[in-house]
Amino acid sequence: MTNRMTRRDALMSGLAMAGGLSGGLAMPSVLRAEEFTRRNASSFAVQNWQDHFDDLGVATIVSDTQSRALHFWSGDGKDYRVYPTSVPISEDLTKRGYTKIVRKKVGPDWTPTASMMERFPEYKYMPPGPDNPLGTHAMYLSWPAYLIHGTHDTRKIGRKSSDGCIGLYNAKIAELFALCPVGTQVRLI
Repeated sequence: MTNRMTRRDALMSGLAMAGGLSGGLAMPSVLRAEEFTRRNASSFAVQNWQDHFDDLGVATIVSDTQSRALHFWSGDGKDYRVYPTSVPISEDLTKRGYTKIVRKKVGPDWTPTASMMERFPEYKYMPPGPDNPLGTHAMYLSWPAYLIHGTHDTRKIGRKSSDGCIGLYNAKIAELFALCPVGTQVRLI
């Protein structure tokens, strides 16, 4: 039996609370936060590294843009973690395929790309700090201008909100940053 409330249950609950239903129908009057949290996490699709790579290499990341989750495996396969992410805002900004981490930086600075400047002429270079869109840590991929990075704007996680990068909560990118050596193989699907 599940504790998930459907839209129908919510509607019926609202009607019951408004006095629209009678007959002793017991409906919950308050939704618990964990019901929404569980539903949010349930959208992650299971990934197996073997479906994407021949071996784990020094470490492996599979970033699933559909379920908005990043999967990490250590090189020895003993450590597996899943992180919620932000993903590119549109299909034409989404790059898929194989790449790897080529550089890492704590306190990255940010320079908008030429295509960003076309769309948003007000964008300017930004040094490290609380307003920087790359957050506290960045891992640069072999594809130019594509990164896995943090964000100070926590509303972006779980949404289509980036210009091509994969974003994580700052605390989670700091954790992942410590786990991933340069050379970590990455696949975006």
